[in-house]
Amino acid sequence: MKRLKLLKEQDAKAFVAYIMAGDGGLEKLSEQVLYLQKAGVTAIEIGIPFSDPVADGPTIEAAGNRALKAGVTLEKVLKEMASWTFEVEVPLLIMTYLNPVISYGVERFAKECKKARVSGVIIPDLPYEHRQLAHAFLKKEDVALIQLVTLTTTEKRLEAILQEAEGFVYAVTVTGITGARDQISEDVRTFTRKVREKSPVPVYAGFGISKVQHVDMLREDVDGFIVGSAIVEAFRNQTIEEIEPLIQAVTAPHSV
Repeated sequence: MKRLKLLKEQDAKAFVAYIMAGDGGLEKLSEQVLYLQKAGVTAIEIGIPFSDPVADGPTIEAAGNRALKAGVTLEKVLKEMASWTFEVEVPLLIMTYLNPVISYGVERFAKECKKARVSGVIIPDLPYEHRQLAHAFLKKEDVALIQLVTLTTTEKRLEAILQEAEGFVYAVTVTGITGARDQISEDVRTFTRKVREKSPVPVYAGFGISKVQHVDMLREDVDGFIVGSAIVEAFRNQTIEEIEPLIQAVTAPHSV
């Protein structure tokens, strides 16, 4: 995750691409990772399919359901990632819910993440107050536990979360689930600016980021962007090349 810190120091913006592991078959995962790192993304967030994905919008939920029908599990994804012989050039993140981690075994999960070259883990239904369920095991393996903050996070809780933040802070830019949207509320700028001013680590905006205008609107108030639904849909429709201008809009040097 040192790369993310370096980008922030250079005032360069990060692009984190989300993909659902096993959507279209687990054998496609390595192809998708290779494509995205060649396309210039900063990091890749690999989603684990789950039957009750409370934070996922319709696009990602449908992708997860397709992966579940194909028999994809947390264990299979980690084994697949650990088997890769190609050079992984960007940080890999795992996005999963708490139930699969508990079922798999938290300590085992942390160790297998390390073997799979995972740099960070996002567990959206693991409250900050209960982070120790996973944090101690992940820290032992040098895997960051990424914290989420939202528009409804109280000031006191935000301060506490930022004190413990590692890797980056995931700033949720909508009240609700993931999914591509036409507009982002102006209130989001105030929120992301406040979080960035207080955060010791980079702050990335996610949920609903799908257009260049979203990037332009928030560029000065965050250190990077997380794009999910638009990428999942593009891979499914075999139009992934249409995402490349969005990647460039984020990562290319920008002058005001």
